Amino acid sequence: MSLSLPKKIAVVGAGNVGATTAQRLAEKALCQEVVLVDIVEGVPQGKALDIAESGPVYGYDTRVTGSNTYDPVQGADIVVITAGMPRKPGMSRDDLLDANAKIMTSVCTEIKRVAPNAFVIVVSNPL
Repeated sequence: MSLSLPKKIAVVGAGNVGATTAQRLAEKALCQEVVLVDIVEGVPQGKALDIAESGPVYGYDTRVTGSNTYDPVQGADIVVITAGMPRKPGMSRDDLLDANAKIMTSVCTEIKRVAPNAFVIVVSNPL
């Protein structure tokens, strides 16, 4: 039995972990398309462009796009969630959990809308 690679993998959260995840997915040609999503205007688009433009240098042709909406995630086979608030000085893990629970609720609602059959991997802190 051979396994086929997913056509589309979405990464939600374009911070250091999310952008690095998107870059590695593209470099290793683990899918045909990587979609990077973040709420900060211009960040996922810029990071996606950087990753896409390094393709000819590193020898990959994975399509990489960035968006501030979840519409391009439509039909993704896998969604990796790296979105979340970083822990600030003096912040308890319980406080961080409360803040990130709100973010996760929003993210999961959108994933359910656009890619209800996707396999979801959560990398956010705290787990």
